[in-house]
Amino acid sequence: MNIVQRAINRVTPKFIKQTIIKNYQTNSSFKQWFGKTFFGIENSTLETNENIFSVVSRLSNTLSSLPFKKYLNYDQRFDEEMDRLIYYPNKNQTLDQIINVLEVSRDTNGNGYALIMRDIRGQLDMLIPFNPNYVEPVLEQNSNELWYVVNNNGKTYYFHNSDVIHVRHIAGNGNWKGISPIAVLKNSNDFDKAVREFSLKEMQSLRDSFILTYATSVDEEKRKAVVEDFRRFYEENGGVLFQEPGVTIEEMKRNFVATDMKITEGITRDRIANVYNVPSIFLNSDSSSFSSNEQLMQLFVNMTLTPIVKQYEREFNKKILRKEERVKGYYFKFNMMGLLRGDSDARQKFYHGGIRDGWIAPDEARMLEEMPPRGGKASELWISGDMYPQDMDPTLRKSNKTGTQDVIKKD
Repeated sequence: MNIVQRAINRVTPKFIKQTIIKNYQTNSSFKQWFGKTFFGIENSTLETNENIFSVVSRLSNTLSSLPFKKYLNYDQRFDEEMDRLIYYPNKNQTLDQIINVLEVSRDTNGNGYALIMRDIRGQLDMLIPFNPNYVEPVLEQNSNELWYVVNNNGKTYYFHNSDVIHVRHIAGNGNWKGISPIAVLKNSNDFDKAVREFSLKEMQSLRDSFILTYATSVDEEKRKAVVEDFRRFYEENGGVLFQEPGVTIEEMKRNFVATDMKITEGITRDRIANVYNVPSIFLNSDSSSFSSNEQLMQLFVNMTLTPIVKQYEREFNKKILRKEERVKGYYFKFNMMGLLRGDSDARQKFYHGGIRDGWIAPDEARMLEEMPPRGGKASELWISGDMYPQDMDPTLRKSNKTGTQDVIKKD
């Protein structure tokens, strides 16, 4: 924080911040969501649309499960501040739970917010997510700085942008709020819902039908008696039916055809995948376009996760780390390497090439596989020749040329 931001943090009455915390703790019951507006859209949209629920679950769970670490010039660091951020960002949640909540908010409302509570030194004290439906970003006219207006229980609070983690979907020019993906999908969801309701009515309206065939010898009176007897049988949903001579009863087959419904579901899945920018295979679409799981995960990481992860990293680096820490080289980073490791054969080739080419140590490969390092020579970089430490004198290497050998002369 700069001097102005520190001054704002110090002069803001503590009871205002404590009110936000108190209301967050007392209003966190899920019972209050039932039948009400949730994230700006009726909660039934998220709870009853399997495809949207699947995408939001995949994104939020994947992001919150990624290792989140603090580095100093590529060296991993873990101190008291990092321990607080990971395990005790507030009294009720861990950091992975907060990231999960933020991502669900971002993927439904279009925006995810978390309030940064600081101690007297300006360092992180608590991190509190809150409902994005009650937040409005505004620009202060004189300073042109971004503030967040939070309405809670009829009261209004103002927080500077340096004290609010804000992750969002894309926004139009001049708009600080992200666009809700569910709002974008409203027409598609309405059409899909209409097709499902129509198909359900069609299935419910299907009843057994029959064909009555009369011989030419059946007179009018006997025909009426047969029809009346069959009507009684049909209305009573069974019983004994005597088939008179000259009368044939044949059931008419009526099967429900779900082709149109299947086509509609396919179109809806493609639209949801496009809006959330995920491969359509994640919604059970055809996977023939991907030759391997590595290729699929590479596309998912590059096109979907990387932009999302970068946004979180920028927010945390800017608003949780102090300026002097960033200047020294401190930064937060999600580790996505686990998603790109591939199967055992691909990992073996990756480590084998890295170790033999001298850009990864055997111990580093062991740690990537969650195995303890061995230390000693295993922590050093090697190069094939075949396989010597890089700092070894080349004259000490054994020669592989045919017909040459070391000669020791004696005096």
